[in-house]
Amino acid sequence: MELTKEIQEFLLNEALERFLRYVKVWTTSDEMIETVPSTKIQLDLGKLLVEELKKLNLEDIIHDEYGFVYAFLPPSKGFEKVKPIGFLAHVDTSPSVSGKDVKPVIYSNYDGKEIKFTQNKDLVLTFDDSPNLEEYIGLDIITSEGDTLLGADDKAGVAEIMAACAAWKKFDELKHGPIVICFTTDEETGLGIDKVNMKKLPKICYTVDGGEMGELEFECFDAWLAQTKFIGLNVHPGNAKNKMINAIQIANRFFSELPESESPEHTEEREGFFHLTKLQGKAEEATSRMLIRDFIEENNKRRMDYLKNLKKAYEIRYPGLKIEIDFKHQYQNMFTYIDKKPQVVDLAKQAIEKAGLEVKINPIRGGTDGARLSAKGIPTPNIFAGGLLFHSRKEYIPTLALQKSTEVLIYLAHLWTQN
Repeated sequence: MELTKEIQEFLLNEALERFLRYVKVWTTSDEMIETVPSTKIQLDLGKLLVEELKKLNLEDIIHDEYGFVYAFLPPSKGFEKVKPIGFLAHVDTSPSVSGKDVKPVIYSNYDGKEIKFTQNKDLVLTFDDSPNLEEYIGLDIITSEGDTLLGADDKAGVAEIMAACAAWKKFDELKHGPIVICFTTDEETGLGIDKVNMKKLPKICYTVDGGEMGELEFECFDAWLAQTKFIGLNVHPGNAKNKMINAIQIANRFFSELPESESPEHTEEREGFFHLTKLQGKAEEATSRMLIRDFIEENNKRRMDYLKNLKKAYEIRYPGLKIEIDFKHQYQNMFTYIDKKPQVVDLAKQAIEKAGLEVKINPIRGGTDGARLSAKGIPTPNIFAGGLLFHSRKEYIPTLALQKSTEVLIYLAHLWTQN
């Protein structure tokens, strides 16, 4: 099967139109809230998707109490016995940068010069920020106005899955087996997938949540969350000598002891890190939130032991100080599970190649819902959605990536009919 120019143009227009609409829906999650969904605004996009899925003739559409949207696409006639597959994307955007009132801007026929953001004159996007940008000269580039993130993570994935559904409805020649669609909440907080209904998903799935065009990921960080509380003692500063235990000041000293070389801004490729994302408090008490990441679990255990030993040292150094550290395992490296099902990856590679792209195998310096699903017994590699510089005001995506990712889904569904 080869996609005609008519189908390719349809995929581009459909994915682009949907993406530009979806990013305007505010869906930021909240990492400090442990309910799912962590923010009710995530339900707004879910409700919109439910109505659109109905118009695309999908069946068994459910929008559950956790904000998850499930839908079933019946197979093409004659392909009822084909092994079912699932496509997933998440509706929430990162709380790291504002996702409210996103206004997408399209730079047509990008000329290779620095991109100046319309609402933030001091912010520019250059090749230094993203070397991939040089590959996209002559393409149309989408950014935000510079005062918010864009939301390609992962509304690009949502738009691409929906565009594929629209194509399967319009073009009978695009053959496929049974397909399950699932849009999740709270992927960014790492909690949403705890609430997934495993009975609704097939035994093989793909997340559409990756970066640059051609990217295929089936290895990710082993991930831990460390939440720390420093309990001190406040005393009037005029009479504090040898009495005050200043929790917030001690917490600052504590985290300054972490090796600077093991921070996100000083690591790349397969190097792990400590990432302090939040520190707040007063003299009486301070709290923090830290991410611990590595591809090798033993390296993370070493980092956690370092924090435990530092806690002991500081409690001796400051008599009366109490430090509590709570470690939570967020997700595992999914390679162990996916490696046992090579066909799942091999067909994804073939689909990317059929879309005319070079396959780029990269480990994820992060995680996806697929990591958790793989550990639960559903191998779930991650296919590119096309955006870059996620979680930042400089986030961008070439419109071609929206088309190409959708092409990959079409080809992948067809390849599964032959296996």
